[in-house]
Amino acid sequence: MDDLSYWLALHKAPGIGSLSFNQLVEQFTDIKQLFDSPGVVNQSQLSAARKKSLIHYLQSPDWQSVENELHWAEAAENHILHFNHPDYPELLKQIHSPPAILFVKGQTDVLNEIQLAIVGSRNPSVDGSESAYQFARHLAGNGMVISSGMALGIDAQSHLGALSCQGRSVAVAGTGLDRIYPARHKELAWKLLEKGAIISEYSLGVGPAKQNFPQRNRIISGLSVGTLVVEAALKSGSLITAKYALEQAREVFAIPGSIHNPLSRGCHQLIKSGAKLVETAEDILEELSSLMLASRFSLDNDFKPAVSQIESEQKIDPLLPKIQQLILKNIAYSPVSVEVLIERCKLNAADISANLILLEVNDYLQTHPGGMVSRKP
Repeated sequence: MDDLSYWLALHKAPGIGSLSFNQLVEQFTDIKQLFDSPGVVNQSQLSAARKKSLIHYLQSPDWQSVENELHWAEAAENHILHFNHPDYPELLKQIHSPPAILFVKGQTDVLNEIQLAIVGSRNPSVDGSESAYQFARHLAGNGMVISSGMALGIDAQSHLGALSCQGRSVAVAGTGLDRIYPARHKELAWKLLEKGAIISEYSLGVGPAKQNFPQRNRIISGLSVGTLVVEAALKSGSLITAKYALEQAREVFAIPGSIHNPLSRGCHQLIKSGAKLVETAEDILEELSSLMLASRFSLDNDFKPAVSQIESEQKIDPLLPKIQQLILKNIAYSPVSVEVLIERCKLNAADISANLILLEVNDYLQTHPGGMVSRKP
C-alpha cells in the first residue's frame, strides 16, 4: 500500500480535523506506523476521548472508501494532493489549520498561481452582480486567478467574469467532488475544469452540511494573497472569509455601497476595521502590483522555483556576507514566506528576519502582502 492510501485512511478517522491530523503527521512522520501499531496514538497530544476513538478506528480503517477515492483519482482530471505533495499550494500551507488532503478536479498548476478571492452575497443586487463580474474579468485579464466558492450570486459572477476573458478561476467546494453543489452550476463547473480547478478538503460522498461552508472559507482566503468582499450582510459567510484572511495576514478589500443597501453594511464594517476601500479593479492591481510583477517575470521566463535552478540561474554577489548569499540562493522571483526560508536555509527566524531587512535595504529583495519576499527583477 502506498503512502497516499494511509493519508486517505487517516483522513476518514472520526473526530480528527485538519489541526489534529497535522499534529499526528508531524509527530509520526511515517503514518503507516499508526496503522501497524495503533497504541502509539497514546503518545500523541490528543484528548483521552479522541485517542480512544482513533485507536478503535485504526484497528479497522475504512479501506473500501480509500479504494473508491484512489479509483476516482485515476481519471485524468482528478487528483488527490496530500500536504507534502509538490503541487499542494504553498500559500495554503501557511494558514493555521491547512487541510491535510485536497481533492482536485481540473488543473493542479493553477493552485500555485497568484490568486485573489472574491466573495459576497448569494442574493446580490444588480449592481453587486455586475461589480463582481467586471472586477473578476479585469483582474483575471491582468493575470490574477480568481478564487471563490461556486455559490449562487457573487461567487458565480466572479467565476464567470474570470472565465469570460479566458482567465483562470478556482472554486472551493463545501462537499465531496463527486457532486456539484448547487446542482444548477454543473455548466459552470465544466467551464472551471477547462481553465482552472474545483477543490475540496471533503471526502467523496460528503454532502452539503451547513457546518462545511464556514470551514471551507478558510481555504478560499488561504489560497489567495487577498480577499475582495463585494456585497455582504453584517452576519454572513463573506465576513467569515474576510476574518480568516485577516488572521492569515492577507489583504482585505471591500467595495462601498449605498447606506440604504443592507448588503453594503458588511463591506462598510470591514472598511471601518481597516479593509482597503476599492472603487475600481485598478485599485487592487496597484496595491498588489509588485506581487504581480514578480509573478509575470517568473511566467515570462518559464521559471520554476526549485532551489537548484535558483542557484544556477541567479548570480549572487560574492562580497555579501555568507549568510546573505545563502538566503539569496533560496529566494526566487516568485514570493516566498519567511517560514519556507527557515526550512530551506536551516537558519533560525531571528537570523533570517535580520538579514532580510538588510537585503531589502540594499535593493536585493522586495516585500509582498502577507510577509512574503522575492528577488527584485
